[in-house]
Amino acid sequence: MKTLEELMALRDQAKQKMTVREDTGDDAIRIVVGMATCGIAAGARPVLNALVEEVAKRNLKGVTVAQTGCIGMCQYEPIVEVMQPGKEKVTYVKMTAEKAVQVVNDHIVNGQPIVEYTVGAVAK
Repeated sequence: MKTLEELMALRDQAKQKMTVREDTGDDAIRIVVGMATCGIAAGARPVLNALVEEVAKRNLKGVTVAQTGCIGMCQYEPIVEVMQPGKEKVTYVKMTAEKAVQVVNDHIVNGQPIVEYTVGAVAK
């Protein structure tokens, strides 16, 4: 960093990423990543980072990305749950950072859940 403007731009980028992790109310879309030890060991941290970065990059309002402890299906980790008001919760399993970006694009932005990544499709 050589200028104050560069420092301020960096600060603004960090603030934008932090607001993605804040609860925005009852009408928000919530994306929750299982971050217990089993999830972290299976690769949940890059999934969480990819979700936060993609939501921030697209400047999506009303979308919250959060982490939780154990979701209870360790064999399917990393797990991502998407909760939208008035809709059934969608549970994505065996996620990767690449799949997470696709979930933001297809499910969050375009309203089309990716059925082949869900627990119902994988458990069959």
